[in-house]
Amino acid sequence: MRSVSARITGFRVRDIRFPTSDFLDGSDAMNPDPDYSAAYLSLETDTPGLEGHGMTFTIGRGNEVCVAAIEAFRPLVCGLALDEIEADTGAFWRRLAGDSQLRWLGPEKGAIHLGLAAVVNATWDLLARRSEKPLWKYLCDLPPDALVRAVDFRYIRDALTPDEALALLEEKLPGRTERETEIRRDGYPAYLTSAGWLGYSDEKIRELCREGIAAGWTCFKIKVGRDLDDDLRRARVVREEIGPGRKLMLDANQVWEVDEAIAAMRELAAFDPWWIEEPTSPDDVLGHAQIARAVRPIGVATGEHCQNRIVFKQFLQANAIDFVQLDGCRLGGINEVIAVLLLAARFGVPVCPHAGGVGLCEHVQHFSIFDYVCVSGSLEHRVTEYADHLHEHFVQPAAVRGGRYLVPLGPGLGAEIKAESLEAYRWPDGRVWKARS
Repeated sequence: MRSVSARITGFRVRDIRFPTSDFLDGSDAMNPDPDYSAAYLSLETDTPGLEGHGMTFTIGRGNEVCVAAIEAFRPLVCGLALDEIEADTGAFWRRLAGDSQLRWLGPEKGAIHLGLAAVVNATWDLLARRSEKPLWKYLCDLPPDALVRAVDFRYIRDALTPDEALALLEEKLPGRTERETEIRRDGYPAYLTSAGWLGYSDEKIRELCREGIAAGWTCFKIKVGRDLDDDLRRARVVREEIGPGRKLMLDANQVWEVDEAIAAMRELAAFDPWWIEEPTSPDDVLGHAQIARAVRPIGVATGEHCQNRIVFKQFLQANAIDFVQLDGCRLGGINEVIAVLLLAARFGVPVCPHAGGVGLCEHVQHFSIFDYVCVSGSLEHRVTEYADHLHEHFVQPAAVRGGRYLVPLGPGLGAEIKAESLEAYRWPDGRVWKARS
């Protein structure tokens, strides 16, 4: 299929929801009852067997808004030739992100940007599938100038110019082959979120920590922010189970004011956390900077709700975060992911992508591997989130062993959901939801 010329002819969007609130999977201080959901896009072509799949992630109600946002891009995508897109992926991104009417709904933020992510990622999935390569390998095989052309440098040139980005990528050309060989052999370091959802009992947390240790996990994250006494007790439970030699990360999911975050972390520092994640509003760059100054050497991590490359630029310029937690379904797709990876490399800040949600692990494993092989060239202080939920619904599920992502080898992005799962969990008339009505 590698040499096939193809054109996008079909555009199918579906509202897919999973009742994860039944067991409080994914529960945190801001979102106590999430139903992990996907606004899911399939792009069809005039080449038999060649389709691309992308999605954006929500937690239930409102998923239909993202479905509508994806649908709004239909006239900008249908009819395009893959050769045309591949020749200038940056122009393709600007065609969508800069549409004179859709842009008013953002610009480059909100539901329309989530919809853009699904469309852009589905298109890159098509390109990688046509080349019969996993997405990370497709990206790694692109020459540095093609990767730079994929990026929209508007509003970030004061922090990173195209020439600087090209120099970063060319500097990492030596050693690429060795790094790719290493990552294929060893996998990519990960951390476990599934043991610490806020709705879980202490007994369940202990059990999950023990299971995680037995499976080789060395980094564990728990949710905090609902009640400080409760946070202190749960942090003590986890630290008792994982011991002093493993990393503990805390995630407040935006619930604190700046002063509250600083005060809470003074107490929680007793349990030696590696980072505090989303300690306050994801839009408050200066608030994060104030928190970071107060709590270091505990790191500050933010990014899953960071809406675009411009806000990430500001976090990095303000020295407000120690870990970049980009989300490949909230940024405007792979083009903007590349931009943020380059910005992070420019400022020397490690990227630890967010993946606590359906399909996100399948996405971000590709971004982390590409970052290591081609952009940062480093695994220092880098771990990618893993949550052990809903992978069974994917044709190419993310896999971990010994606390590391196994390198995906199948073609494309890996976001394709099984046909039977699409049918069963379609909202509101899929088999699972009909049975609950």
